[in-house]
Amino acid sequence: MEMDQCSSKSRVIEFQQLFGSWATLLSRFYDDPKVAQLMKTRIGQFLSSHPFFALTVMLFGAMSAIPVGMFLSFALVTIIMSAVGLVFFEAFLLFVGGTTLLCVLSGIALFSVMVSFIFNALYFPISNILSRYNPNLTKQHDVQEKE
Repeated sequence: MEMDQCSSKSRVIEFQQLFGSWATLLSRFYDDPKVAQLMKTRIGQFLSSHPFFALTVMLFGAMSAIPVGMFLSFALVTIIMSAVGLVFFEAFLLFVGGTTLLCVLSGIALFSVMVSFIFNALYFPISNILSRYNPNLTKQHDVQEKE
């Protein structure tokens, strides 16, 4: 039984030391100029007169900090990924558009070369045929050269 009294006395002493350290911490907290300024406001006075509500507000603020921080981090990462994704998507679209333009211009160039080749290939035989069947065409050309 003596052992129980000794342990209960040590517990009381530990509790008194803990209470003293909490009181010191709270007095330091209340001595802070920002806290003193807050306690002079209407909200500070209301929370001081309603400790249960103050504890509720403090617990809500402390417990909501992590979810709110995670949400803001998610929103920031989403915005960054959207911007980066948009840049990559626009680069991809520019690449596809540039490749399409290159293919179209290459097709136009090949078409121009083929039409030019066909036109030049047919020009000489047609001009020879026309000059045989209509000799006046070459005579007019010869007369113009003499003048």
